[in-house]
Amino acid sequence: MPTYIMLSTLTDDGRETIQERPERITEVNREVEAMGARVVQQWAVLGPYDFVNIVEAPDNETIAKVSVALSSRGTVQFLTMPAIELNRFMQAVRGQ
Repeated sequence: MPTYIMLSTLTDDGRETIQERPERITEVNREVEAMGARVVQQWAVLGPYDFVNIVEAPDNETIAKVSVALSSRGTVQFLTMPAIELNRFMQAVRGQ
């Protein structure tokens, strides 16, 4: 299944929600699954982004739906990137 890296940044409202209810993070992960994707791994990070999320989805349309649905709430913003496993990338570069 295709893998995507989703870098997320909380808005002021999102930070307030997480401060009051940290378990909201895992609730959102279940919502992602209901939309047809799956959070494989997730890290809270310091710097310009708040979370690094590794997500599997069947296609670009599904991950776009997830990103738009979650962003539309006004609590988080995403930078979503498709990821290619390194061996597959090297094969593609070789033309195989």
